[in-house]
Amino acid sequence: MNGNILAIDQGTTSSRAIVFNDRQQIAGLGKMEFTQHFPQDGWVEHVPEEIWATVLWSAKTAIKKAGVKASEIAAIGITNQRETTIVWDRKTGKSIHNAIVWQDRRTAKACEKLKRAGHEPRINKKTGLLLDPYFSATKLAWILDNVPGARKRAEKGELAFGTVDSYLIWRLTGGASHATDATNACRTLLFNIRTNDWDDELLELFRIPRAMLPQVKDNADDFGITDPEIFGVSIPIHGSAGDQQAATIGQACFSPGMLKSTYGTGCFALLNTGTDLVRSKNRLLTTIAYRLDGETTYALEGAIFIAGASVQWMRDMLQIFEKSSDAGPLAAKADPTQNVYLVPAFVGLGAPWWDSAARGSLTGLTRNTGAAELARAALESVSYQTRDLIDAMRKDWKGASDTVLRVDGGMVGSDFTMQFLADILNTPVDRPTILETTALGAAWLAGWKAGVWPDQKGFAERWALDRQFNPHMDEATRVRKLKGWRDAVRRTLSSS
Repeated sequence: MNGNILAIDQGTTSSRAIVFNDRQQIAGLGKMEFTQHFPQDGWVEHVPEEIWATVLWSAKTAIKKAGVKASEIAAIGITNQRETTIVWDRKTGKSIHNAIVWQDRRTAKACEKLKRAGHEPRINKKTGLLLDPYFSATKLAWILDNVPGARKRAEKGELAFGTVDSYLIWRLTGGASHATDATNACRTLLFNIRTNDWDDELLELFRIPRAMLPQVKDNADDFGITDPEIFGVSIPIHGSAGDQQAATIGQACFSPGMLKSTYGTGCFALLNTGTDLVRSKNRLLTTIAYRLDGETTYALEGAIFIAGASVQWMRDMLQIFEKSSDAGPLAAKADPTQNVYLVPAFVGLGAPWWDSAARGSLTGLTRNTGAAELARAALESVSYQTRDLIDAMRKDWKGASDTVLRVDGGMVGSDFTMQFLADILNTPVDRPTILETTALGAAWLAGWKAGVWPDQKGFAERWALDRQFNPHMDEATRVRKLKGWRDAVRRTLSSS
């Protein structure tokens, strides 16, 4: 049987698809951006039909570029932007509202109300998450409360809820499969990560009818087969994982203590804690890293809402460079005596602060501050935020003390950024040869389930290093820079 696998990687700003061959190498790639909608301040939406259209185009393009027939694809793996919430009609497959994106903050007041009522400790114990608009439950409740007739239709079983993976599985299978995986389910605030099932108490708290929810499966499982009209043949869907968990798998972080960080629109660091469900005391998330053959592997996660998006902001709104790739060379020209800090709280601050009311700030500006200093501040902000996450992980779990960081995502192509990351963390940073680790993780799940790709050990042995960045910054400089960063964060927090 051939080992070609189609990985669908549906992200926040674009949909992409990659065909990997039987050597786990990229054979063909398709990518298409789609529209970001901002109806009000703090609101972020996507049009589900546009997501679907870009996924289809990307998948067909990847197959064409790979020079293979659809019949030569052994299986499909899906990875997706997590927490983004879609509700659709079970009969027509049409969404009843735009997708509410993970970045959206419209339910901040609802979350605060639940916090004041004392619900967060119970929610955290069951889900490993904190009460924040980031997650799906309050977004779903908002749709049910604000779309006329939605709640009654949901209670009758006429509507389906899903994160993007579930929506794509539904569409790919022609409505035959309403399913999700454990890593996406655990990001909804509705899933009990200890019992591995939807939690009735949480469903009642958020007023979500169980009839709306998808079946939760392992990450490598039978998610159905595609409608033959889509690709000309039916292809089994054998893998699904949220993007950050898929990247963890793609980086072969299968052993407890292994750590990866993905730098895309946001930044997400996951630390594999094995079967040990670690309860964070430092405002990190306890989450499911993956579930295979019914066995759950857990992780500590730190979520940064804005990483590459700060570079995009400077490119598009401030227009201080034409291409994102120009940011690194420009930052390298910055005056080293200036201490400019960007705290990119454009949609609030994530871990370990969880301040949804915070907004971005630039501090340390002088009359000599120019484009180079601003570019450097944007790139450095990613490293400072990563340091905050890893410090919290080391406090929470002793297994995080001496780990090497594996990185991926669009920003890791910047040598400037990766060197500063190693310097400010004071730890080695490993960049792999294949940067499409999110898609690779989804592909491995599907390929392994289909029996055409190797097991964990064999897959991990094929992980290859492109470059290791080692710290060179002296300790005094590191301490001074971190002190300046923490002062800038303090000034940005809404409670300060």
